[in-house]
Amino acid sequence: MTKIAFIFPGQGSQVVGMGEEFVQNSPESKAYYEQADKVLQFDLSRLMLNGPAEELTLTYNAQPALLTTGVMIAQKLMAAGIKPDYTAGHSLGEYSAFVVSGAITFEDAVLTVHKRGLFMNEAVPAGEGAMAAILGLDAESLKAVCDQVTSQGEIVQLANLNCPGQIVISGTKQGVELASATAKEAGAKRAIPLVVSGPFHSELMRGASVQLKEVIDAIEVTTPHTPIISNVGAEALEDAASIRQEMIEQVYSPVLWEKDVQKLLELGVTTFIECGPGKVLSGLVKKVDRSVKTYCVHDEASLNEVVEALGGELNG
Repeated sequence: MTKIAFIFPGQGSQVVGMGEEFVQNSPESKAYYEQADKVLQFDLSRLMLNGPAEELTLTYNAQPALLTTGVMIAQKLMAAGIKPDYTAGHSLGEYSAFVVSGAITFEDAVLTVHKRGLFMNEAVPAGEGAMAAILGLDAESLKAVCDQVTSQGEIVQLANLNCPGQIVISGTKQGVELASATAKEAGAKRAIPLVVSGPFHSELMRGASVQLKEVIDAIEVTTPHTPIISNVGAEALEDAASIRQEMIEQVYSPVLWEKDVQKLLELGVTTFIECGPGKVLSGLVKKVDRSVKTYCVHDEASLNEVVEALGGELNG
């Protein structure tokens, strides 16, 4: 039996023109972009469709933009008869999963992630925080490196455990630089600085989580009809209280993406559909298990490919 997970990318996947073909050809798709503009009270859809890229990349714009596109694409899939058994998202992408699983409304999610981006942007002054991807070192060894650097007074920690051999670290600029150098001495193949505006998923984001909690306390969260696999605990989120807690803790906690994928595999998922621009998550899934099917839906052609490939399986 085919079990399907919808997966949603996080920051870094945004691109000018995202969702354009759907918006041009479908009033239902265009309505999502128009609703985002209405909720945020600024022209987010113009940024998404026309840029400039520098403005779209700003964290408080990229977050609602990716959410809007991801949710819109998921709705296109479901309207075509492709429905998920589970959902999961990488960092910001988890909010798209919350919407598609029925835990929060699209309108509440758009406003919440915009504010989340603002809070994260304000939490650490520009230039004081950093992130880097460390390739070829296991989590235990890299954690020991980060703990050593942190004990010397510069905070740095594991931030995204993406797949075997690829882990992102986050912390102060000096901490990340020192940990990167030490990791290479410990056997890492490469340390790649990331172009980001802050030290996401680190203890330095706790201030942002306090502000975010006030926003989350004010929105309605309901029991999801489809389980969401947690970034923080790699377990299924199936009630409102655990989803609220996830939203708060996720800001400063590591994203356990490799474990998320492993959990979905344990639950019998055989097909992963990435909803949104890019193929980052599909690539990470394949590095965990090459035998599973992955699809990336970002335009009419890729949507039709999935519907054609899975339609017979689901109806047969």
